[in-house]
Amino acid sequence: MPRATNSPASRKRRKRTLDQAKGFRGFRSSHFRYAKDAVRKAMTYAFRDRKQRRRNFRNLWVQRINAAVRPLGISYSRFMEGLKAAGIDMDRKVLADLAVNDSAAIGALANQAKAALANKPGAELAKA
Repeated sequence: MPRATNSPASRKRRKRTLDQAKGFRGFRSSHFRYAKDAVRKAMTYAFRDRKQRRRNFRNLWVQRINAAVRPLGISYSRFMEGLKAAGIDMDRKVLADLAVNDSAAIGALANQAKAALANKPGAELAKA
């Protein structure tokens, strides 16, 4: 009696891996032995880079906001501190979009942030 190899499940597993390796170069797309390593590595990179993408976008938003508010006489960190003091709760993605597309709105927000910083307790100490 031949040994049982669970052939349908094994074939399905290998086919799934080869389908995921579609588009890879050379043996990595057509040979299971090489495709399984390539797919595992690709999934590792994908997992890592989903997190890095969020990090990169946040850095981009911070740079755009900073570039928009510097000419208005306020730094990024003071701008964000002023918005918080003024009770304006906007995330960096929205602020960056305003910085790129609506400079008048960023100017108004910067003025509100400056006013809130001036009215903040201990503002006199910071000026001295």
